[in-house]
Amino acid sequence: QVQLVESGGGSVQAGGSLRLTCDVSGNTVMRRCMGWFRQAPGKEREAVAAIDSVGRSRYVDSVRGRFTISKDNAKNTLHLQMNSLKPEDTAMYYCGLRGGDVTCYGSRLSASEYNFWGQGTQVTVSS
Repeated sequence: QVQLVESGGGSVQAGGSLRLTCDVSGNTVMRRCMGWFRQAPGKEREAVAAIDSVGRSRYVDSVRGRFTISKDNAKNTLHLQMNSLKPEDTAMYYCGLRGGDVTCYGSRLSASEYNFWGQGTQVTVSS
């Protein structure tokens, strides 16, 4: 049974930092494609960062250089370190996991390729 639970969201001022954590349960989950996505009110869910089974990562242009995705295979956790936060980063943040017992080679930034989602954690950045 796959389950993803996000935590670490909150309210910060512009320029601040937050570290999001996604606790992942299930068999062979840590070798699958994983990613962080976000959704602001009235907008579609968009990719933020993704990571593959061996730790190779990709970022969307708007967060590259400010955010860092990482994972701890021993603890079954996925992280997103967010620095230099901007008001436009305000959104509900979700971690996603690709389905199927398949080792991920090459991180994926398309939400349509993910089958499992957490409940989300809210990030609010004030100016």
